[in-house]
Amino acid sequence: MKTEVSAEDVFRLLADSLALSSAPQFFSNLIARLAQLLGVDHAFIAEVVPETDTAQTLAAWSNGRLIENFSYSLQGTPCATVIGEHACFYPSGVCEQFPQDKLLRELGAEGYMGVRMVKQDGTPVGMLKVLSNRPLSLPGFAGEVLRIAAAQAGAEIGRRHAEESMRESERRLHTLMNHLPGMAYRCRNDEFWTMEFVSQGALALTGYSPEQLTGEHRIHFARLIHPADRERVDADIQKALSQGKPYRCTYRLINAQSEVRWFWEQGQGVDNPEGGPQLLEGFISDITEQHESERVQEAVVQTATAITSRLGADFFQQLVLHLTRALEADVGYISTLQPDGRLTTQARVLAGVPVDSLDYERVGSPCEKVLEKGENVERYDPPLAIPDPSGGEPLLVHSYVGRRLDNALGEPIGTLMVGYRHPAPDVNLATSVLRILAAGAAGELERQTNDRRIYQLAYVDSTTQLPNRIHFMEHLAREVDAAAGTGTPVGLVFVDLKRFKEINDVLGHEVGDQLLAAVARRFSGARQGREFLARLSGDEFALLIPGMLSEELDPVIRRYRESLSTPVAAAERRFTLDMNIGAACYPTDAATPAELFQCASVAMHEAKRGEQSACVFDVAIAEALNRSRALTERFAYALEQGQLELRFQPQVDLKEERLVGAEVLCRWRDEQWGWIPPSEFIPLAEERGLVRTLGQWVLRCASEQLSLWRQQGLVFPGRLSVNVSALQFTDVALAGEITELTASVEPDAIGLELTESGFMRDPELAVEITERLREAGFGLSIDDFGTGYSSLSYLRRFAADTLKIDMSFVRDMLENASDYTIVNTIVAMAHSLGMMTIAEGVETPEQAAALAKLGCDKAQGFLYDRPLDSQRFAERWLQPDQPPK
Repeated sequence: MKTEVSAEDVFRLLADSLALSSAPQFFSNLIARLAQLLGVDHAFIAEVVPETDTAQTLAAWSNGRLIENFSYSLQGTPCATVIGEHACFYPSGVCEQFPQDKLLRELGAEGYMGVRMVKQDGTPVGMLKVLSNRPLSLPGFAGEVLRIAAAQAGAEIGRRHAEESMRESERRLHTLMNHLPGMAYRCRNDEFWTMEFVSQGALALTGYSPEQLTGEHRIHFARLIHPADRERVDADIQKALSQGKPYRCTYRLINAQSEVRWFWEQGQGVDNPEGGPQLLEGFISDITEQHESERVQEAVVQTATAITSRLGADFFQQLVLHLTRALEADVGYISTLQPDGRLTTQARVLAGVPVDSLDYERVGSPCEKVLEKGENVERYDPPLAIPDPSGGEPLLVHSYVGRRLDNALGEPIGTLMVGYRHPAPDVNLATSVLRILAAGAAGELERQTNDRRIYQLAYVDSTTQLPNRIHFMEHLAREVDAAAGTGTPVGLVFVDLKRFKEINDVLGHEVGDQLLAAVARRFSGARQGREFLARLSGDEFALLIPGMLSEELDPVIRRYRESLSTPVAAAERRFTLDMNIGAACYPTDAATPAELFQCASVAMHEAKRGEQSACVFDVAIAEALNRSRALTERFAYALEQGQLELRFQPQVDLKEERLVGAEVLCRWRDEQWGWIPPSEFIPLAEERGLVRTLGQWVLRCASEQLSLWRQQGLVFPGRLSVNVSALQFTDVALAGEITELTASVEPDAIGLELTESGFMRDPELAVEITERLREAGFGLSIDDFGTGYSSLSYLRRFAADTLKIDMSFVRDMLENASDYTIVNTIVAMAHSLGMMTIAEGVETPEQAAALAKLGCDKAQGFLYDRPLDSQRFAERWLQPDQPPK
């Protein structure tokens, strides 16, 4: 504070600045005057943006001059305390008290005083603050000066907000009046209906501009009314006015193009503000299309009623069939546009009879112009001859009406067409009906396309186009279940390509992928009968053979081995390949699908070790399973005695590179066999029915550990994510059970992860359970997304807020274009559904950077840390809680 300036002078100078409250530079003048009067180095007036928890300066003064305005985060700053209080004062050491405030450090501030600003209704809107690079010493009246200035600045902000609201209201009213699908008006109640005001809709309605109808009154609106209707309309209006009621009337009007259009008008009498005769105010609409729309409505209702309950392929068949009947058309079809430019009919009707679908060229077809224009009516002379699939006389079509089907992005995906034998059909009716039904048809077409895409991602190997591991395992379970009921055997054969890794390493993954695709084609050519062929992973293929005994497997093995007896061409090279084969049979070797799979795996392992490169499982090999059985018993004991341990793997925000949560992982160290991997003991828990007890133990211990960290004064940001088994997800009381198990912490501190394939076992039940969990306050994630098959229609209904991208896609996303595309698709789909994404298995900075660029929100993996015990996790990742100032 300058000592030569008295308090009276200060308040006088302040009053001079406040007198300019409505001036554009009010905030700049005020902040400059305050900085000068109080002798501080920096001064700011800032408005709070609640949605982003930031502040935007309205005026900024630093080191003797005004500087550019800027925005900054309120978190960890003294400004955050100002908003909640009337004022705060830190005479010195403000940087040390708020170490996260970058602005304080950049300014070199030592002292700080801030006063909040409020609008006239008391709502906080910002703060006024002064800072000094030295310990801040202010006279007693400085606080009053700042409060007065803050009050006036807050009032000015409120005033400006009110002005902005008023301008916005006026703009909206103007926009509404000038964009209504009709004409608003005010006119005199005379013989001409002399217009004093008409909206911009007059031009579209009558063909005359507002100026022509109101200017020098060259066009009298009453003269535009059809002569046969004028007297009736005037009588109806005058009668309503005499009774003090609003009027409504329908009449014909002759527009500027001499067209007769049907109009509907409603209005009322209003007092003349100038004291003259009564005025009329109202609104006029063109209803010419109403008669046509009634026919359209009848056709649409007839068609829609027939297809409302239809889904899948039958939807399109019923749509086309009933559409042709409603429009009295002779031909109808709906087609999808293929990537190569050809079209494929989804449903087709000729002369009222459904016929087989077909592929056809886009060029030269009736659909060509429809795809170009969006809508088209085409007449043919001579007519087009449509062949009769039954061999009869061709159907001669004189005209086609078509509508393009677009997806949600406006991209063409197909066409909806009807054709007529007679040359002059009611094309307006057909066009209107197609416009209405096209949206629903396009939506169903896109839904089916998306479902096929999800199915492709979940069930089809993108490299070989064979069924993938998930698909194979589900098919295996179905075949074994069916065989159990009939007593028939099921053979399982594993095929592993020798030296494929060497080819991949030397020639690259692209060549390797092409070779795998070529091998898949060879194997597909060798397939017979009901044999089910799939690619499991890498160079591993599997073959399921219903009705096959162990002793009958040798000819099948020879057949597939012979399919690679000649060199395989791929990537302009020729490869001589050999294979390892392992086989097993149900029920001779195994009693369950998992055991059968395991037996074939054991046989494959034996084949790799032996000289014959092929092995059929037998009793001798079964000894390898003894360890699994013994391990099951030891695990049950370990769970009962509490000998399991928890590990915590951090989850990191990809943008800010900070801890935002952790996944809880279970570990088991057996006294005899040492560390047993989860991939081994968790399936054991599921097989023995112990997974529910295991899940309860993990949930209880994880929440107790989180509570313990808090008691130790440590801050755990985000939520602690715990895996929930698909077997647990069959109990509608799961939400109550988890609430009890995690009672030591609030529900939103716990996240529950369920695998994609798990919740699709019973989607409707999953919807109900996830809704209950969300209502209880728990976060929900879909784990290993992309490895299962979930319908988009169900995914939207699940209460999950996060998708976890499986590490199998992340691992090779930088080398494998298919994996990169899958990751990109999952991120985009999640964000379109309002969900967060977490990538698993991130091991390199390059992977993290690529994921961040795609918009992925969070990540976990060895790049950040391995799973840690509670002590090491706390030491490496958790920070002490900072007490409030």
